[in-house]
Amino acid sequence: MDSKVVIIPTYNEKENIEKIIRAVFSLKGDYHILVIEDGSPDGTASIVKKLQEEFPERLFMIERAGKQGLGTAYITGFKWATGHGYDFIFEMDADFSHNPEDLPRLYNTCKDGADLAIGSRYCDGISVINWPIGRVIMSYYASVYVRKVLGMKVYDTTAGFKCYKRKVLETIDLDNVRMKGYGFQIEMKYTTYRLGFKIVEVPIIFVDRKEGTSKMSSGIFGEAFWGVLKMRMRKFKPRKI
Repeated sequence: MDSKVVIIPTYNEKENIEKIIRAVFSLKGDYHILVIEDGSPDGTASIVKKLQEEFPERLFMIERAGKQGLGTAYITGFKWATGHGYDFIFEMDADFSHNPEDLPRLYNTCKDGADLAIGSRYCDGISVINWPIGRVIMSYYASVYVRKVLGMKVYDTTAGFKCYKRKVLETIDLDNVRMKGYGFQIEMKYTTYRLGFKIVEVPIIFVDRKEGTSKMSSGIFGEAFWGVLKMRMRKFKPRKI
């Protein structure tokens, strides 16, 4: 059976973390979870540790000192997951904006030939619930901008709900990934694309968080805007092994 791990970065997610863990573990297919916990002062780590007693073979956590950025959280998780030999590595938020029931759809898309499956808000119209219209417009046109500048045929370039085959993450030079916020999501997709891997978008419905606090900021969009222009000029080479 294929081994699968879902990487979930957390910062102050006490309202959501137990519910999302139980939702993933309720799925068929023996999914494992790796929580990357960035020193949440609200006790998120304590909740995960208690659940580890119940799921000692399936639930893992890496604790880091303070908020270090979404990109570094995922890179830490990717290195751990490839080092432990997982065949399929997922990214997912803790706040239920990504529906755990869509995980098998992403997995099956990779099984059917994709190297990277993206849970996409924009490949089949606009499928976002509970966002202010201004944020929907900003997010949608940010993806249009990225698509035009980079020439990458991906509709949801900032999506954070994904499934990678292990070989993709083993090929990318993770130590050379430069963007740390949501621009990280763009850079990982573009690197995957430039290295010749097959990317497939899977339409999902994205629902904004009901509990906890959003981590979005204007600085995130600024990093992505300028980073994309720089990215267009870069050369991408496979990691040296």
